Amino acid sequence: MTVKCFTKSLMAIFIAIVMVFSRAHASDLHYSVGAQDFKGHIEKPSGKPLGKVFIIHDWNGLNQYEIMRAEKLAALGYEAVALDLFGVGAILEGFEDYKREAGALYANRQEFQARILAAVTAASKNSTDGVAEFLMGYCFGGAAVLEGARMGLDIDGFISFHGGLETPEGQDYTQTKAPVLLLHGSADPVSGMNSLAFVLQQMQAAEISHAAEVYGGARHSFTVPGSRDYHSAADEKSWQALLRFLKEHQ
Repeated sequence: MTVKCFTKSLMAIFIAIVMVFSRAHASDLHYSVGAQDFKGHIEKPSGKPLGKVFIIHDWNGLNQYEIMRAEKLAALGYEAVALDLFGVGAILEGFEDYKREAGALYANRQEFQARILAAVTAASKNSTDGVAEFLMGYCFGGAAVLEGARMGLDIDGFISFHGGLETPEGQDYTQTKAPVLLLHGSADPVSGMNSLAFVLQQMQAAEISHAAEVYGGARHSFTVPGSRDYHSAADEKSWQALLRFLKEHQ
């Protein structure tokens, strides 16, 4: 073996060791709702967490996208837990599967809330005492965040990225216990600006702390690289808005 090849081999081994070490703080989170099992993903920082962030997935289930977000937060000092609301046995292979799983929870709000509560409760058991806890999510996950806010989930802040904004009949924000941040695109065809204005009016009427950032021209899923709606500027601005919110309330 030449010196050059030997050096490359050592470098490859070093990189592999670094990658393994960097994942040493990753683990699974197992919990149940009734007879159904769920599995989340935990990313812990190297030191004491600045706070804890629960991430709810989009309608295609917990995948590498949420894990990537959790890794980014852990690198910044937060403990991040990507939650699972569909269950380990859910089949998620395409549009009809996503529609079925998300639709079932939209149609059964009691079950929707039970899964959110079970996931957050399980994640909180692994928490470092004394740190603030937040709930964030994307698209379907953003709608789930607002469901958590309306059900009175006892945490320190709610952050919805391009989430569904409709308030189901019989619900409101009078039980919300923490500030809410909405990050939304002005060209979102799923939840338009009228929907955003209405939910802000509801929060104002309930006298809860709330804020919104609107990104001009951004459509739905503006934070998802590779999607037709991806908007890099809105993605970065919304991420920075999240970090400011976490810092303000941690």
